Amino acid sequence: MMGVGKTTIGKLLAKRLKVKFIDVDKIIERNEKKSIKRIFEDNGEKYFRKLEEKITLKIIKRKKSVIALGGGAFMNNDIREKVLNSCISVWLKVSLNKLIKRYKTNNRRPLLNKKRLDIDVRKIYQLRKKIYSLANFKISCDNMNKTQIVEKILVLYEN
Repeated sequence: MMGVGKTTIGKLLAKRLKVKFIDVDKIIERNEKKSIKRIFEDNGEKYFRKLEEKITLKIIKRKKSVIALGGGAFMNNDIREKVLNSCISVWLKVSLNKLIKRYKTNNRRPLLNKKRLDIDVRKIYQLRKKIYSLANFKISCDNMNKTQIVEKILVLYEN
């Protein structure tokens, strides 16, 4: 889900594993020379999702890297299938209340309307949670700090 800390945790995890960290959203922004939010505004979600699919499918072929997918990427059947067949996937679960609190201080989320934040977040979460639950591992992050989350992923990875 957007805002759970994929980039933050991914960077820390990659550093611990001594591998490259890749943030799909950052690559898309660099390639398009604009923010994800601006891409949504200028070109629409459909355009963004096509870009996301093309770039993500290319990136997940790489070995020895930690990849932060965009919040909606795992909803794509092709991306999800490739990830589940060739990668180790982790769902970083954060409570809705905590996510809503984070979103209130962040203007970069293209799918969220500030005026209907609670409704939008709950709707998106309900649509995505069944698919997210297909990830190889699920970590409830609410009562854990960044270091604890990384340690938990390392234990899961090493086993």
